Amino acid sequence: MHRDLLRLARAERSVRIHLACCLAAAVGAGLLVLVQAELLAGVLSGRFAAAVLLPLALVVACRGLLGWAQGVLAGRAATALKSALRRLLLGRVEGLGPAYRSGELVTLAGRGLDALDPYLTGYLPAVAVAGVVPLAVVVRLFVADLATAVIVVLTLPLIPIFGALVGWTTKTVTERQWRALARLGGHFLDVVRGLPTLRAFGRARYQASVIREVAEAHRAATMRTLRVAFLSSLVLELVASLSLALVAVPVGLRLLSGSLDLRTALLVLLLAPEAYLPLRAMGTRFHAAMEGVAAADEVFAVVNPQQETDRETGQETGQETGQETGPVAARTGVGRATPAVGPPEIRLEDVTVRYPGREETALDRVSLVIRPGERVAIVGPSGAGKSTLLHLLLGFVTPSEGRVLADGTDLAGLDLDEWRRRLAFVPQRPHLFATSVADNIALGSADGPLNTDAAVIRAAAEAAQVAEFAGALPQGYDTPLGERGANLSAGQRQRVALARAFCRPAAQVLLLDEPTARLDGRSEAAIVAATRRLAEGRTAIIVAHRPAMIDLADRVVRLDGGALVPQVPAQGGEAR
Repeated sequence: MHRDLLRLARAERSVRIHLACCLAAAVGAGLLVLVQAELLAGVLSGRFAAAVLLPLALVVACRGLLGWAQGVLAGRAATALKSALRRLLLGRVEGLGPAYRSGELVTLAGRGLDALDPYLTGYLPAVAVAGVVPLAVVVRLFVADLATAVIVVLTLPLIPIFGALVGWTTKTVTERQWRALARLGGHFLDVVRGLPTLRAFGRARYQASVIREVAEAHRAATMRTLRVAFLSSLVLELVASLSLALVAVPVGLRLLSGSLDLRTALLVLLLAPEAYLPLRAMGTRFHAAMEGVAAADEVFAVVNPQQETDRETGQETGQETGQETGPVAARTGVGRATPAVGPPEIRLEDVTVRYPGREETALDRVSLVIRPGERVAIVGPSGAGKSTLLHLLLGFVTPSEGRVLADGTDLAGLDLDEWRRRLAFVPQRPHLFATSVADNIALGSADGPLNTDAAVIRAAAEAAQVAEFAGALPQGYDTPLGERGANLSAGQRQRVALARAFCRPAAQVLLLDEPTARLDGRSEAAIVAATRRLAEGRTAIIVAHRPAMIDLADRVVRLDGGALVPQVPAQGGEAR
């Protein structure tokens, strides 16, 4: 069973109560089989009078009622657990950064977690029943007929053995199917979001062919999973049928010879299938639950990537230090150092970054020192690793080799939430939400939109020259924007992003990722002027191509192919 899921279920009170009651109802319904078989065998053999049919009907009704209760309680437990997982996952969205595609996140939080229903409503109750009912049936068979009990004990382990052999293959193919589904959902969502750009550059038809290829890969993975599931069902049914035949044939022969009475024979024939049925049901539901388990693995890998890494190496996080681990530690930063106050010295020591699934390095043994208060321009061709360097400083990407130091402290050992409070980041394509201009600006504040004073927002807007166009909007700063700032120009969206940075007066490090890309000359001049004011008294790292932005720097650092090339001074905006 999934340890992380069960640990979370125990931590959530509503999940714990509903799941415990669900498992109790499932086990109770399974144990009532013994009473039902006793009564039915007695009635059919003539030992009990017809009046026993009323208690038999009550037992059957109790089993039905417990089955209904199990379904309701399992559904509530599943809903509560999925809600808890979604809260954990969405609570980490802020820290995921660009290394995790939003389309994959949507697929994981939606379709992926919904696939947990078969695990919580089917597989876990089946495991509880399989752990209790077969043992109770075997004990009753030992009392009723020793020979039959011995046959059941010898054949019963065959079902879990064959189920485990097929299950290993099932786990592999199901994980492959989930990866194909995540890739399909993520790629499709990203294509839909970028459809206007794709149509503008004539790449829409090509992306349609890519989606067809990804969908075909998912279809093939699904068919492989179904083949394995059908094979597993065939194997389990065959083993169970042969085992029942080994029980039924000797019982029939002994009944004919008179060495076994009718009531005992009926009891044995009614109980023997109930010893195999829970194990068969557990094997069947195992396959249905595997997709949800693969999604849960992905959720816990996102929520607490360090724990996943340590698990792969066979070492639990905090095992030797006694620090808190798991999702709580990921949210609270327990056991991490708090960064110092003031503009830090930033040092990269032989940093290499490799993205998952890629052989080439995004950064290759980069060593760089940025002094407190220094303004550094990062230049180089597209794909040189400039944005990766910024994501490294933001904590969105971790080095494959080497380390990043802030005032001599490894970034991996810092509380990332506290570290990010010292940063102001202006991305190349800022995301504006479907809310007012003022709320979009206040999103940059460490206090959040609800706690940011209106005067602070107006001052930030003035500094970033947002006031130039905000006054012309229908409702001024209260004008609602379209999703992604659809009713603003590129330059206006960039000024709102800069205003967010001005809302962080305590930030000592400014990170800018090509803020003037694709802007006209007037918008560029406004952004450069606002950036000059924003960089005063701060360490500034500016990814830039345009000479006007490079002119702001004290020093130019060139990247090419992920590696540093000799540094040159910033002269007249030239970075050649």
